[in-house]
Formats: sequence, structure tokens, C-alpha cells
Amino acid sequence: MKFKHQPDQARKASDYTMKEAIDELLRVYRLRSKFDETHVVHAWGRIMGVAIARRTEKVYVQDRKLFLQINSPSLANELLLAKSRIVELLNEEVKANVIDDVVFL
Repeated sequence: MKFKHQPDQARKASDYTMKEAIDELLRVYRLRSKFDETHVVHAWGRIMGVAIARRTEKVYVQDRKLFLQINSPSLANELLLAKSRIVELLNEEVKANVIDDVVFL
């Protein structure tokens, strides 16, 4: 049996895409900021690269600050000099202003 290809039907005004539904859920339950913070933590290694990720022991966000524990003092010093660029890259990743500062532990 052959099926005729039917053109896509127009979406109803009440229909949501999965992304829209998740965005709405995060907004209603006020979880957007926590979701974005978690996104930053998980994206750290991908954004900064494997070499930096391997030397990073702790990454977490608290009060709009990214806390990092780097096991290489020289790398931590280099990253300290690039703090503003790191903040910029991470905020670009989540498409929101989530991080204001970076603190090295």
C-alpha cells in the first residue's frame, strides 16, 4: 500500500515545539537561572578545551560567580589574566548574562 505525501499542516496557535514547552516550563517554575548555571558548568571543558579541562578539579556557579579550582598555578594565573574573556565566552554559550566574575580557589 502506498501513502500519498501530505503537506505539513499548519500548526495551531496552541501547539508548542518541544523547545518552547521546555522554555515555558523553566520560566513558570523559575528554573531558568539554575538551568543556565548548569549549562555553564557542563560546557566548561568544551569551551576551554581538553588541556584546561584536565587541569580543572572543581567548577561550580554561585551568586553569578564561576568558581574554579585549577591544579596548575601557572595555568590559573593565565586564566586569571583572561577572566573577562572567559565570562564573555560562557555567557555567549548560554545566550544569557549568567556569570559576572570568575573566582579561583
